[in-house]
Amino acid sequence: MFMAEFKLRYGDMKWYVRRIIEAENIREAEENAKRYAELMNRGEVTWELSYVIEAERPLIVGEAELKKLTA
Repeated sequence: MFMAEFKLRYGDMKWYVRRIIEAENIREAEENAKRYAELMNRGEVTWELSYVIEAERPLIVGEAELKKLTA
């Protein structure tokens, strides 16, 4: 499982969103994320891929993540 972060722009505004990417490896995940950004760029909001990382538990904050931060 992989997670991609995208930078979205609309005029002077900018924000970030993350999406889970299903892929067999990081290269495939990056290609899928780039393709996704291109397909999403059909409206007024511009999508730009920031990065793709491998993620075991993306977007989850649980006891394991809190313990890592306090260690």
